[in-house]
Amino acid sequence: MPVRPWRLESTGRVSEGSLADLAYQFGEQHEREGDLEQAAEWFRRAAESARPDAALKLGGVLGRLADEQPAGSPDSSEQLLAEATRWLSGAQGVTTPDAIELVTDMLNRHQRQAARRGLEPATAG
Repeated sequence: MPVRPWRLESTGRVSEGSLADLAYQFGEQHEREGDLEQAAEWFRRAAESARPDAALKLGGVLGRLADEQPAGSPDSSEQLLAEATRWLSGAQGVTTPDAIELVTDMLNRHQRQAARRGLEPATAG
C-alpha cells in the first residue's frame, strides 16, 4: 500500500486559528535556530492570520534583521524597520512590559539609523 503524504487539509479539522498557531510555532522554531529570515516569514503568516502575539514577535525579529544588515545597505535596513514599526503599532497587547520594550528598541533602532544617515557623505549631484 503506497504511503500518502500527510497534509493538514486531509484531516478535515483545519481552521484558520490552527494554521496561524502552526505558522507561529514554525516561526519560533526558526528563531531558536537563528534563521531570522524564515522566522519572519512564518511570524508574518501568523500575524496576517490574526494570531494575537505574532505581530509583536514579527516586529522584534524584523528589528533584529535590520540590525544585521551590512553597513552599505541602509535601504533594506530602513525597509525592515518600517515594516517592523507597522506591525508593532497595530499589535494587540502593546501595553505589556515586553511589548513596551520592543517598541523602545524599535525607536532606538530608528535613531541609530538616522544617525548613520547623518554621517554619510553627501553626494554631489
